[in-house]
Amino acid sequence: MENSIYGTHRPELERDMAWLEKEVGKIRGELKNTLGMDPIEHILARIKTEESMREKCRRNGLPETPESALVTIHDAIGLRIVCAFVDDIYAIRNRIRALPDVTVVLEKDYIRHAKPNGYRSYHMILQLSDGHYAEIQLRTISMDTWAALEHHMKYKQDTGPQTGLIIHELKRCADELASTDLSMQTIRDMIQDANAEQTDPISDQKNRS
Repeated sequence: MENSIYGTHRPELERDMAWLEKEVGKIRGELKNTLGMDPIEHILARIKTEESMREKCRRNGLPETPESALVTIHDAIGLRIVCAFVDDIYAIRNRIRALPDVTVVLEKDYIRHAKPNGYRSYHMILQLSDGHYAEIQLRTISMDTWAALEHHMKYKQDTGPQTGLIIHELKRCADELASTDLSMQTIRDMIQDANAEQTDPISDQKNRS
């Protein structure tokens, strides 16, 4: 039987993933109290499968060893946090940065700087107290839907004269969804401002005078 690419570290990875989920759950509760609504639609957590990790090692020209899987590659642990609104992504990002015993190694903002194909998401690489790494992806529902559909299609690069049209249409759809995200954020802000005015006694007095 082939040895695990994670060596004897699998239980540690499981504990790290559970700890991260718990901390994100705390952040979720804090923001829910502040915003008056749940900022997270759902969370997906996983440890990369043996097959996927070995394939990634091969793709990057690395030996299939625990050192490659746990030190060189930084996404053995992965959390995808799907939010309703763009602002919630950055609010959660800020709180993740402040987690105890966590070092942020790398951040990539593919929301403000989308990939050429239209992909949007906020990526963070964290190093935990025991030295293991975890990748966090923060997305809106729209971003997650686009990424899932694009992944399922997995169109072949060699599609002849259709290749350019496929790339163009995927990018167009991503841009339209991003525009919808901004519009929905604006509507939520308007609703929150209106609710704040209704509960502000000073504002009420001004309106009655």
